[in-house]
Amino acid sequence: MEKPSLTATFDVGSSHSTAPHGPGGIPSADDSGNVDDPPPIPSAGSSRESVLMNDKSLPGARGTKTTNSITTVDTADSAHISTINAHAHTLTHSSVASVLGTTIENGLATSEVTRRREQYGANQLETEGRVIWWRILLRQVSNSLTLVLAIAMILSYATMDWIEGGVISAVIVLNIVVGFFQDYRAEETIASLLAMAAPTCKVIRDHGTLQEIKAEDLVPGDIVQLGVGNVVPADVRLANSINFASDEALLTGESKPAVKDADFISDKPDAPVGDRQNIAYSSTTVTRGRSFGIVVATGMSTEIGKIAALLRDKKPVNEGPWIVRAAKRFLKGLKGALGLIGTPLQVKLSWFALFLFALAILLAIIVFSANVWDIDDETLIYGICVAVAVIPESLIAVLTITMAVGSKAMAKGNVIIRKMGALEAIGGVTNICSDKTGTLTQGKMLARKAWLPSGRVIKVENESNPLDPTAGSLNLEGRTLQWAQDVVNDKEVEVFFQIAALCNVSTVTPPPNAEAVWTAAGEPTEIALQVMAMRTGCGKQDTIAREGLTIITEHSFDSSVKRMTAVYEESSTGTRTCFTKGATEVLLPLMNLSHETSKAILAQADAMATEGLRVLCLGHRTLSSESRELFADRAAMEQNLEFAGLVGIYDPPRLESAGAIKQCQAAGITVHMLTGDHLKTATTIAREIGILAPHVPGADASTAVMVASDFDKMTDAEIDQMTSFPLVLARCSPTTKLRMLEALHRKGKYCVMTGDGVNDSPALKGADVGVAMGLNGSDVSKEAADMVLTDDNFASIVSAIREGRRLFDNIRKFLLHLLISNIAQVILLLIGLAFKDRNGVSVFPLSPLEILFANLVSSSFLAIGLGLEEASADVMTRPPHSLKAGVFTKELIIDKFIYGTCMGTLCLVSFVIVAYGVGDGDLGYDCNHNYNESCELPYRARGTAYSILTVLLSVMAWEAKHLDLSLFNMYPNEDPRKGLSIFGTLLKNRFLFWAVMAGLVTPFPVIFIPVVNRVVFRHLPLEWEWGLVFASLVIFVSLVESWKAIKRARKAKKAKNNGEALPNQMGEKTDV
Repeated sequence: MEKPSLTATFDVGSSHSTAPHGPGGIPSADDSGNVDDPPPIPSAGSSRESVLMNDKSLPGARGTKTTNSITTVDTADSAHISTINAHAHTLTHSSVASVLGTTIENGLATSEVTRRREQYGANQLETEGRVIWWRILLRQVSNSLTLVLAIAMILSYATMDWIEGGVISAVIVLNIVVGFFQDYRAEETIASLLAMAAPTCKVIRDHGTLQEIKAEDLVPGDIVQLGVGNVVPADVRLANSINFASDEALLTGESKPAVKDADFISDKPDAPVGDRQNIAYSSTTVTRGRSFGIVVATGMSTEIGKIAALLRDKKPVNEGPWIVRAAKRFLKGLKGALGLIGTPLQVKLSWFALFLFALAILLAIIVFSANVWDIDDETLIYGICVAVAVIPESLIAVLTITMAVGSKAMAKGNVIIRKMGALEAIGGVTNICSDKTGTLTQGKMLARKAWLPSGRVIKVENESNPLDPTAGSLNLEGRTLQWAQDVVNDKEVEVFFQIAALCNVSTVTPPPNAEAVWTAAGEPTEIALQVMAMRTGCGKQDTIAREGLTIITEHSFDSSVKRMTAVYEESSTGTRTCFTKGATEVLLPLMNLSHETSKAILAQADAMATEGLRVLCLGHRTLSSESRELFADRAAMEQNLEFAGLVGIYDPPRLESAGAIKQCQAAGITVHMLTGDHLKTATTIAREIGILAPHVPGADASTAVMVASDFDKMTDAEIDQMTSFPLVLARCSPTTKLRMLEALHRKGKYCVMTGDGVNDSPALKGADVGVAMGLNGSDVSKEAADMVLTDDNFASIVSAIREGRRLFDNIRKFLLHLLISNIAQVILLLIGLAFKDRNGVSVFPLSPLEILFANLVSSSFLAIGLGLEEASADVMTRPPHSLKAGVFTKELIIDKFIYGTCMGTLCLVSFVIVAYGVGDGDLGYDCNHNYNESCELPYRARGTAYSILTVLLSVMAWEAKHLDLSLFNMYPNEDPRKGLSIFGTLLKNRFLFWAVMAGLVTPFPVIFIPVVNRVVFRHLPLEWEWGLVFASLVIFVSLVESWKAIKRARKAKKAKNNGEALPNQMGEKTDV
């Protein structure tokens, strides 16, 4: 349908008069006394005319007077949609509706919706949640080791060594495929999480018909209905609002619900998002009231969409002349292609791969030089063979498989890994910057204690679920309030619970079956009061039924007066009682109290506030039978109240938080709480869970707890001079989080940042490891994060750190094992240049296939087994590993050269014994390519060297389980036979055990199967040479055990001299 050109008047200024909605201008309550329920919903296909006529809150009940008119627009132009989006808060709702070619009563026609959907697209964020396979594939290819393997593959094919080239090709493909499918599955999991969060909404279309549709089908100009619990599906200019508030924490960071007013008109076109009181924003949640509104922005045009767009945009390089900019872009692209951008481990391994590439070139040059640069096919193949020997071809595959197993374990621990690099990166974190609400705390309000007029105190004890009235108990001066009778027999207590339950519009619903849980709807504060009352059987419905009460009127909470009132009538006596709750400083002046009593109540309220509680005051009044006219006069009715008590409410810590914080501190990790909450509340929770010690020493005390505004006023230089950064930052904004993150980075710290809101996304993206909340987090924050917590629980982060440290330890173990093999092979091949055949050509001590088989088959499964090692006992009692040294510590480098040299030397000696000791040194001719009668001696020597290499690599996998402890006594506390736990060592890791067994058995079929031995591997079966294999094994284990004993003695002596604890298994001290 062709859209007609519509014109509208923009109101620059206007005054408003609001017709009363009920007595005293307050909406009349329905039978339940709940004014927050949405209007009646007509059946599908019926007209809303009757509903609209009876609902005086809708446009038409309000008078709008235009004082200044300026322009007209054609709504067919999409530019005007953008204009409306930017300025809707400065216009009346009627002007917005007119410009968008819609009416509140009728909505849009289906044909017009179709046209606008084609023009503006779906109401969705263009996130990376859609799995893009080629980007994932590109990530697998972009690393230095793959590049080095690709070069080796090309050279193998160039020399027509098809078998070696094919094997390397298979390795590259395997590495890419394993990594691709692991990342692809992770991205699909996140995408499914986002899809599960796709909301629906109620919209008025086609001449007033109320329909329920997918939120993604909304278009600008649609009329949506919003009620308690609804997720706002788009940016909406409210056309009416009754007691309406929404939770904008995801967008603004403000923890308190934002009160909205459809009649509000801003005079500031550039007013901050939080000050636009007539706009409800996409992805926020309605916490109170009801409203109808006009969709003014969808998808990427919403405020959340704009932030998502900023996160996706990459900063262009604009500084300097064009040649400098081009050079910077080229260097950045080259770094990305070589894998030099990423986590510390990724960068270290990429540099290591480049080092190996340079070393491979150097070794090839040495081979060519040894042959006086007479480079024929055999010399070239030998050079390639030496170059291949220095590269751990299976490293990427082993690393990816190990991370995949770790990722699966993390998923069971409620952590979804979006980027594999984050799995090992989180093990090295030094600082965690965490939200409070919902992460360290339960994200639900709980009534913790009450103070009665007599001075008695009711305490909530043993609570485990803030929504479950059956969990926990109420204690009054040592007496448990368990039944309604316990309350009814105490008038003071009875009145307190009557107000808590009846002056309340929340609902708490029991589980429908054994598998379900308690649920609630309404304001968190009211839910907490309702649950508290229900713990004694005095909930709203029970109290109404027991005492025969009927609601007469209700004055909902209003931010301007900060109180709520409900009036009930007792059917048997006709007595009417007014129940009121609100802020203490607001209610006390309305009560019949002496100055001294008011002062004492305020002091008690302050004392409860210092405990981090949000304090509410309760009051009541019995109304006379002639006081019906008071119902319309709220101010008159809420006078001469009697004080009924104070109640303190807070968001309780998660049961796991204190233990998780303690684990972090033992692991040398500092936890910072960055919260939008008030200072007292934040401090109380921080002390309760252990972030703040009871007494903070010295200069740290002044900066341990800070308000974000004070932190923001400091310059970077002043922040850098602080001896320690704040452990608690209250009233924190997204900007403050970024500054804290940058300050920690300047100190060389490695940081985790948690967040759930759209406004947290820049900090999540800037952190070394960004952690988003899966339950209550925004889609944009999940996109910006490296990992997502499916339970929003801080303890899950600690589990992730434990798994990350385990993985890092194991990476060092299998790196040690793989590099020992490479060093041994290089030593054997370089010195093997001296072994000349009859034609003066160097004979391979190991054939190319033997090298590849050892690196890809024998070593791979052993390395995977090491990657599956369980976490050491001290994994969470030692400080984070050095980010500067990374996996290549001084100890690891020394160990690999000592063990690699020993292994290479034993292989070399065995070759010499067979070829020159027992044999006559005649190495035949052309024995590098094909077998002939002259090749028996070099083939037997080669088979011996290969068998020794394979057997020693297998046993070395067990030795590599621990850098210091003996193979025969690695788990001394788990074996009753003191000093001998070798059986526990061998069997503790079943995968490694069978990998070692396979490694010990592998030489037999490779050596003895005809054709395979001579044609493929180019060696012959062994006979007496098995004695050399066994002797080499005994010598090698003796040398390794001797070196470990020397290391243990040196470390023990050093620790004793320094008064330190003994080093742990990875060579780091546990007492720092």
